[in-house]
Amino acid sequence: MKHMELKLIETEKEYNNAIARIDELFDAPQGSKEAKELDLLVLLVNKYELENFPIEEPDPIEYIKIRMEEMGLKATDLVPYMGNKGNVSRVLNRKRGLSIEMIRNLHKGLGFPLDVLISEPKLTPA
Repeated sequence: MKHMELKLIETEKEYNNAIARIDELFDAPQGSKEAKELDLLVLLVNKYELENFPIEEPDPIEYIKIRMEEMGLKATDLVPYMGNKGNVSRVLNRKRGLSIEMIRNLHKGLGFPLDVLISEPKLTPA
């Protein structure tokens, strides 16, 4: 599939197409045209989901904490997926959200679902 027209998502069909395109673009090299398209699609999907799926599911940080417990992982076990101990600490303490790179790594490395990881985290105000 070639470049998708980027516009606000208004229908479930457009939403499903955007999710499929995110899956296609997931391995796009950082800084590439495709990576920029991926970043925009994630924002558009997130907006659509916030407006149309107000179900209280765990946010990405809560999900990570639940899965860590289920898998017997410690915070240090997440360093390979999040870059360094500082990133892991800031994410788990709700001081920062997940970057696209972290989302990719957690999805590929630990099988965490994209739809949960790309949802908006509930961050603690600074």
